[in-house]
Amino acid sequence: MIAHLFTTKASQLAGYVTRTGRIVVQAALLAGLWFVADALARAMHLPVPGGVVGLAALLALLFSGGVAPRWVKAGADWLLSDMLLFFIPAAVAAVQYGGLFRADGWRLALVVVGGTLMVMVSVAFAVEQAARLERRLALRRVQYARHHVRA
Repeated sequence: MIAHLFTTKASQLAGYVTRTGRIVVQAALLAGLWFVADALARAMHLPVPGGVVGLAALLALLFSGGVAPRWVKAGADWLLSDMLLFFIPAAVAAVQYGGLFRADGWRLALVVVGGTLMVMVSVAFAVEQAARLERRLALRRVQYARHHVRA
């Protein structure tokens, strides 16, 4: 009974350590991709931030098969789940500019709302297009499999 309990706890701990290690490595790789893309965007004087360049590079790697989604999923899920923590420094900095918010608060609010709506619409469009592409690829795989089974 005690040996079974010890084995169960040890296997749970090993699973936790493995899962945590995978998250750390994947998040570090994503951060490394961002760092390289940011350096590239600065060196080439691109008009877009390094994060956008890194996102495009990761998307290209995912679509080309250079990176399997499972290689970045755990790290990306962790980063997305804790994304709210990344906005705390911006909120603290906003407190320092109370006068600016009193003078131009409505303009800033308009920009924030407009920007948020544009991001939401573009993300919805991108997700819809990705879902359509995924459905087409799945249909092709099924058709290909049916064709080869008959042959």
